[in-house]
Amino acid sequence: MLKLKHSLAAMVAVSALLVGGAAIAAGGAAPQKGKSLGEEGYQWHAGGGEEDEALHLKPNLDNGREVYEVCSACHQPEGWGLTDGTFPQLAGQHAKVVIKQLADIRALNRDNPTMYPFALPSQIGGPQAIADVAAYMQKLKMNPEPGVGDGKDLEHGKKLYKENCERCHGADGAGDNDKFYPRIQAQHYNYLMRQYQWIKEGKRRNANPDMMKQIQNFSERDTKAVLDYTSRLKPPANLTAPKGWKNPDFQ
Repeated sequence: MLKLKHSLAAMVAVSALLVGGAAIAAGGAAPQKGKSLGEEGYQWHAGGGEEDEALHLKPNLDNGREVYEVCSACHQPEGWGLTDGTFPQLAGQHAKVVIKQLADIRALNRDNPTMYPFALPSQIGGPQAIADVAAYMQKLKMNPEPGVGDGKDLEHGKKLYKENCERCHGADGAGDNDKFYPRIQAQHYNYLMRQYQWIKEGKRRNANPDMMKQIQNFSERDTKAVLDYTSRLKPPANLTAPKGWKNPDFQ
């Protein structure tokens, strides 16, 4: 089943590239993009659409496991992504955060051409599938050895984190499920670097404008230091897997 779903998803991805547009890949008209970061009238969390539907559904973890088979091709069966930052860790992420990001990608309000074909309703299902897979990801134990920076400027990073990040993401980087602030503790350093830069430059179109303003004056040193510090923030022991853990759902 795992290999079959991956093969189907790969074929959809190739098809989307060949036809040159998301509309044909989705089997219909492309959704209308919402307002983007920097545009007049943009709201960071406007809600609506599949996000609102998924948030009000009771998740089915068994189906979430089935849906996650498609995700595991990139994010790994354990949900740990890759330490080089190519794919983020999703294990332990707040369900509401995952729901928002999936819904935004499917509505073309967040650009992710690599993931988009895999996230289509034709591949994983509708709002119920979004709720299901988000709940499944949230329960996965986190990577005990995420990718980190060089560790040379952690005191500076700690100071910057306390002054600029703690208010939303919390002192330990746990985020806030109800406010849609992501868990950033133990997230791969290289992934944090890429997303941070895209937010700073306005390339991540569904980003929080308050964060974009907050980091505009950060130097290269500031950026490296604060994200290195963030990547080293430890989740609670009950949310962290032992070293070498393998997801039994995919063995």
